[in-house]
Amino acid sequence: MSNASTPRAEPVSLRGSAKLARIPVRVDSQRASPPKPPWLRARDPGTAKVAALQQLLREQELHTVCEEADCPNIGECFARGTATFMIMGSICTRRCPYCDVAHGRPAPLDADEPARLARTVAAMKLRYVVVTSVDRDDLRDGGSAHFAACIGAIRAATPTVQIEVLTPDFRGREQLALETLAATPPDVFNHNIETVPRLYRAVRPGADYAGSLRLIAAFKARNPAVPTKSGLMLGLGETDDEVLQTLQDLRAHRCDILTLGQYLRPSAAHLPVERYVPPEEFDRWRVRALALGFREVAAGPLVRSSYRADQLAAAAEISS
Repeated sequence: MSNASTPRAEPVSLRGSAKLARIPVRVDSQRASPPKPPWLRARDPGTAKVAALQQLLREQELHTVCEEADCPNIGECFARGTATFMIMGSICTRRCPYCDVAHGRPAPLDADEPARLARTVAAMKLRYVVVTSVDRDDLRDGGSAHFAACIGAIRAATPTVQIEVLTPDFRGREQLALETLAATPPDVFNHNIETVPRLYRAVRPGADYAGSLRLIAAFKARNPAVPTKSGLMLGLGETDDEVLQTLQDLRAHRCDILTLGQYLRPSAAHLPVERYVPPEEFDRWRVRALALGFREVAAGPLVRSSYRADQLAAAAEISS
């Protein structure tokens, strides 16, 4: 059963400049990003299929990272009848300046959320589900028991579904979190490294590069048959040598599947884009990553960590 937070005041939600007011490296909101190139054009999400799925999500009081993080692939993924569900609310305890998810004081956990999630997965007739969450540093276990409850509820309602989890770093609670998830392991374990270590203080305040690597390796050690996955954003000012070293670090910590995508600035209050990486450069990174030993790699300007996750998992299984 999920562990609820201690009763508290009403949740507080901050976005934009209010969210980023207390981060260690200030964002230069006056500096413009370069003009978007023509290859960064996502499909229009305004379709009847998208509207129907959004209505279902509202009825079940569920959140998707597709909506909360303004994912550029929401039209494609919703039109295919897939979504990445974001559990434990829509308010994050971190203040990452690349992310558009709100920061603040979250509400207590909703004990009925796993059941509602399972009903929605069944109603959508999904074969592959990605479950992610906001960071919940306010919880004793970082929310790992709630992840486990969601996995269990989905499998009970739809035994054939494959489940990928995209977890936070469970900062300071990694051992407890992994012990909890070991009892109900997902089919794919995903934790994003996000960027190169030099940029962590500016991009992921409150996170630890080495800690994220250890989390991936520790999960793999406990669950050797479960593929592990991670992803990076490019265009934040990293160098090629730094990207290559990060990919080598991921492989050294037993990461099997990789996603590489372009960082897109959610608003002027967020980190500016340093450069837009062209599609052919992403193609080259995919070739290099496969040569390093990743089972499967998705790389492209609009790729995100759960983009076509079912196809990546299937390809990784074939290549294992």
